Amino acid sequence: MKREDQDEIKHHNLIKRIKEICFELKARYTAPGYRTITDHLHNEGFKINRKTVYRLMRKLKLIGYRMKRKKRYDSFEGEIEDRIKPDLIKRSFFAIKPSMKWYTDITEFNLRGQKLYLSPIIDGCGRDIVAYNISRHPNLNQAMTMLDDAFKANPALNELVFHSDRGWQYQHKAYQYELACHGIEQSMSRKGCSPDDGLIEGFFGMLKREMFYGKESNYANLNELEKAIKDYIHFYNYERTKTKLKGLTPIQYRNQSLVA
Repeated sequence: MKREDQDEIKHHNLIKRIKEICFELKARYTAPGYRTITDHLHNEGFKINRKTVYRLMRKLKLIGYRMKRKKRYDSFEGEIEDRIKPDLIKRSFFAIKPSMKWYTDITEFNLRGQKLYLSPIIDGCGRDIVAYNISRHPNLNQAMTMLDDAFKANPALNELVFHSDRGWQYQHKAYQYELACHGIEQSMSRKGCSPDDGLIEGFFGMLKREMFYGKESNYANLNELEKAIKDYIHFYNYERTKTKLKGLTPIQYRNQSLVA
């Protein structure tokens, strides 16, 4: 008997569930990878290793693909020497508990010449999105509103390290004053060194691959795109599992860390 036929018999229920999960996730975003599918299966009680899931998904032609990353939005407009902060993170992105390390940046969505800007905060522990703001203009109000939302939801932030690039928003007096008032230590990446912002850059790349690149025609206008971004962030926080988080979602991992 051929291996393909053996797989069909031995893994009949598993194959059926793999197809269902792929369909459920792909209907909302991009085709999921085998690691994501394996995490979902483990959460449902299936005892299966990633190599087997990968082999079965290859056979079923369910392996996703990567989109080429497009040029990123750059908020750098020069430096004010006494407002540049040292890099306190040094690419050590992970935090053992929530609200120890936060990361922020701004990314641009260009929908047929119309632009939308997303400014989120991502936590280094569970990789969850703590707060975010979506705006038609990457102005100071966007960054300050994002901070206000984050502070309301997280009142105790002493000794938090908050990392960003050297964008003009993060050098602004009002922005730096708000961080200081909450006992937050500001950190900045080195000039022109995007790997120093690797955690949030990785989130931006994943978000756009899964709900924007190649899918621009799904959105008639910026209002529809904004709603889709909000829906995706909720999906990312509460439903999208990550191998680096032991197969949990960001919020599940965050909650587990708080209990521990």
